[in-house]
Amino acid sequence: MTEVEPPATGDGGGDRAGGNPAGTTGGHGRATARVPVPGESQPGCPPQVKITPPDAVPQEHRSHAPRAVGCFVLTISDSKTAETDTSGALIRELLMAAGHTVVGQAIVKDEPAQVQAVVEQSCADPRIQAFIMTGGTGITSRDATFEAVEGLLDKRLTGFGELFRMLSYADIGAAAMLSRAQAGVVKGRVLFSLPGSPNACRLALEKLILPELGHLIREVSR
Repeated sequence: MTEVEPPATGDGGGDRAGGNPAGTTGGHGRATARVPVPGESQPGCPPQVKITPPDAVPQEHRSHAPRAVGCFVLTISDSKTAETDTSGALIRELLMAAGHTVVGQAIVKDEPAQVQAVVEQSCADPRIQAFIMTGGTGITSRDATFEAVEGLLDKRLTGFGELFRMLSYADIGAAAMLSRAQAGVVKGRVLFSLPGSPNACRLALEKLILPELGHLIREVSR
């Protein structure tokens, strides 16, 4: 009688299939988990998506933004003079301390035609990349800077006014709603219209304008 040799079982049942299946060892028949490679998709799972920080794109843009911006500082007031224009002087000081250049400065009355004339004439100077204006943003009968600027803007940067009033609210409460501070783009330049208060100008410059001025210039120049 011919004897049939039983199949070899080894130490683990997995060997009967002809070698160890993926993810197992032959030792004592115990399966061992395969260690996944970092970033590798697992069976039955969607591909892993690389998560980038929320500010990655703005940071990348800032890295290519100009370090120094040519600025024009315009004060709108019926009463201020070169000697009493504390807000204009503060704006110039903060700009230069941040490495920017003050290309020009002026004081005009609360007259829309005068405000618009200065901006339009200054746009002929290629050195001027930004306008920083102070005064005339309230709601009195003589406050007309908002209307003057509104007629000049090619694009409106509405987020500036919203953020400025939010920050002002933390300082002065509900009175922040009286400010009509605004910003936008005029003939490839950025323009900021700030209240006449030195405290308001400092707030706008330190919290909003200076951190993003180079970035803004990069964007409007594209």
